[in-house]
Amino acid sequence: MSSEEFEKLHEIYRSLYEELKLMPDRALTCQGEERKRLVRSFDERQGEVEEVLEGMEEELRAAPSSHRNAMSTKLRMYRRDLGKLQRDMKVSAPGSGSSSMTVGGGGHHGIYSSQNQQSTHQQSQRALLLQGTDALNNASQSIERSQRIANETEQIGTDIIEELGEQREQLDRTRDRLVHTGENLGRTRKILRSMARRLVTNKLLLAVIILMELAILGAVVYLKFFR
Repeated sequence: MSSEEFEKLHEIYRSLYEELKLMPDRALTCQGEERKRLVRSFDERQGEVEEVLEGMEEELRAAPSSHRNAMSTKLRMYRRDLGKLQRDMKVSAPGSGSSSMTVGGGGHHGIYSSQNQQSTHQQSQRALLLQGTDALNNASQSIERSQRIANETEQIGTDIIEELGEQREQLDRTRDRLVHTGENLGRTRKILRSMARRLVTNKLLLAVIILMELAILGAVVYLKFFR
């Protein structure tokens, strides 16, 4: 089978068919109101089977061509089996108003066919309601997932902003330290230049003192030994 929905409908059909095929034999053993209730129940179940078969036909039309032959064969077999059950029921419960039961509808409808149509309509409405509820639940779950993702994204963005703020503060502190370090280096260079100038000045003074001492010493020697 190519369609998962076709498989589900197949299982539903088998369940309903197993229930239907017991009713003709039961109709032979009952009379009066009990037989009418049985025929009415048969009509209702038949309507459900018809709805299932229509759903399977829709799946058949949408199925790939490679799977249609097998699916079509099953559908023909299901309708043939359902038609046989209808004929058996007419034999088992003659004059019960079920003579209008034919595969796929058609002809005049009695009281049981009207009840069958009403039941089928109610089932269709319930199916539509369930589908709408499922769609609403799916939409709600999708909205919840989107909201959760949005909250997570917002939290991530907040964390990133906080981290960037901390990094900015660190960069500001690093810049301030570099500025202070530059100022300290400038003062150090000034002190070193001042010390260098003082050293040169001291050397010059020392040289002048030495020269003066040598001159005085020379004068003393001259005066003592040459005069």
